[in-house]
Amino acid sequence: MSKQHDRNRGRKKADDVIMNDAIRVNELRVLSDDGEQLGIISKSEALQIAEEKGLDLVLMSPDAKPPVAKIMDYGKHKYELEKKKKEAKKKQKTIDVKEVKFSCKIAENDIAYKVKHAREFLEKGKHVKLRVFLRGREMANPEWGVDVLNRVWPMLEDIGNLESKPTQEGRYINMYVTPLKK
Repeated sequence: MSKQHDRNRGRKKADDVIMNDAIRVNELRVLSDDGEQLGIISKSEALQIAEEKGLDLVLMSPDAKPPVAKIMDYGKHKYELEKKKKEAKKKQKTIDVKEVKFSCKIAENDIAYKVKHAREFLEKGKHVKLRVFLRGREMANPEWGVDVLNRVWPMLEDIGNLESKPTQEGRYINMYVTPLKK
């Protein structure tokens, strides 16, 4: 047997569930499928009750003294958990971030053209990341990029919130703008 296999043999995965004959404890605190407490009974008696009802005996809290088990339809339980996860995922809102790039030596009419696109994105409810790429000698003067973004912001402030002031990240000067709440 390999060392890796020896290390993993004692562990269990997070989604592994101990149920029915895999339960190694002799006495359990058992809950019925309708929530009623059956008290502390032997594993064999609990398995017999579960079998009569056509359900599974699932170990819920193995570290408790005595361990807690519940009689339930495990397949149905697992299905309902998956269903809840899917519902929660549907209700999540994804945030689209659009990027508009500028350069340090950009002309006013080019700024106006790019700001027009940024405004369209903000009106559609998307977040906008404004970036200035610094080339060569421009890296020695990052304030040029900050100046460009400071000229852009007044054109967007009527429809957006300034999420972060211009900051340098590597060769870029970035600024985030989010749409105004309606």
